[in-house]
Amino acid sequence: SATLPPSTRVLLKRREVAEVERELQNQRQEFQQRMERLAQRRQQLARRQEQHRDAVLRFESFLKAVAARRERALRRADEERARAAAERDEAARLQRELEQLLRHRERLAQRLRSLRPFGDYLRDVLARMGQFPDVPAMLGHFGMLEGMRAALAREAEAGQKLVAQGRAQLQRYRQDTGIQLLGTRNELARLHARLEVARQDVLQWESCWSHIQSTATQKTLLLGQIKLAVLNLFQQTTAQLRIPMDRAQEDTKAQLDMV
Repeated sequence: SATLPPSTRVLLKRREVAEVERELQNQRQEFQQRMERLAQRRQQLARRQEQHRDAVLRFESFLKAVAARRERALRRADEERARAAAERDEAARLQRELEQLLRHRERLAQRLRSLRPFGDYLRDVLARMGQFPDVPAMLGHFGMLEGMRAALAREAEAGQKLVAQGRAQLQRYRQDTGIQLLGTRNELARLHARLEVARQDVLQWESCWSHIQSTATQKTLLLGQIKLAVLNLFQQTTAQLRIPMDRAQEDTKAQLDMV
């Protein structure tokens, strides 16, 4: 090259400079394309992270809603159990009242049976003792006894009516209580079924949450790989252009700006 004339050497230098400039231009274009692809991937990653955050927020809201429904279901179940217990207590109270009425009727019947032979006994006494002077006195005495018997009969009839009313009331209450208890059992069954569905939903969302955590871990690893690629490109660029490496290895943005 020393034997070439100066003009030829100048042309060769210019050609070499042009080739170097074209190469640099190609590298700049390639670098620009890589930067655009990196920017696109960064935007995609940001969108996915936002989607993951939205999914996490929706899952938390769902868990809160499930917990609230479960609390309401448990509260209603407790109320139904308390109502059923109160109804059983009321039925037991009415049964005790019926038993008392039956015992009272039996006492009245015994008293009535004990008074029936009383008239015969008085007539026998009157015949044997001769305590009444005439028939009107005897009739007055028997009238008094009839009044007593009528009063006892009315009392026994009233007792029977009370017993009949108690039985009818107990029968109606048993029917109403049976219907209410059946409705309570059906409601409890439905609540248990809804609780089981809620438990299945919780298990399904827990599985989804595990998948979200796994995906986030993979994206974190991908981001680390991108940072390593940017650092490698930065080191190669500064080595080729002989530029001092005055950027921290953890400052990826500054490295991209420098490149």
